Amino acid sequence: MIRRFLPLLILLAVLMVAAVGLRRDPTILPSTLLDSKAPLLRAALLQDGGMPQTAELQALLPQGKPSLLNVWASWCTACLQEHAALQRLAASGVTIFGLNYKDTDAAAMAWLRERHNPYRAVFVDPQGILGRDWGVYGVPETFVIDGQGVVRQRIVGPIDDRALSQQLAKLSR
Repeated sequence: MIRRFLPLLILLAVLMVAAVGLRRDPTILPSTLLDSKAPLLRAALLQDGGMPQTAELQALLPQGKPSLLNVWASWCTACLQEHAALQRLAASGVTIFGLNYKDTDAAAMAWLRERHNPYRAVFVDPQGILGRDWGVYGVPETFVIDGQGVVRQRIVGPIDDRALSQQLAKLSR
């Protein structure tokens, strides 16, 4: 008797798992960073010539004001898709830091020169080691950091500046 209903039970189980999976937002991935201090990010800054400078994200974060860390690369087509949104956010006063991921400095500088730079500072991560500390799977990824340096959200894929502006406004209160 159980053998007779076994295919039906398996089908119901598969449908239940699929229904739960379809309700989840694919741009929001779980992260151990959420609601904890942003990991140390100390690296060389992207520069157009001159002596290489090293900086620390935590020292650059504006006190009491939310900011973003956007992980991007010049070879990333989705990064190009979100670039206009980043420019609008920067123009509205949002502080945005970049982490140039698995890219060359020359390609990144050329990309920013051509499209304009919305970042207050860009950290370089040519091997993807720093991205690993943040749990980066690929690009683009954006981390929302509150005014106390706590990671509040991780967004995978191109950002939506309208939705992000609303969230940043909530964190500013």
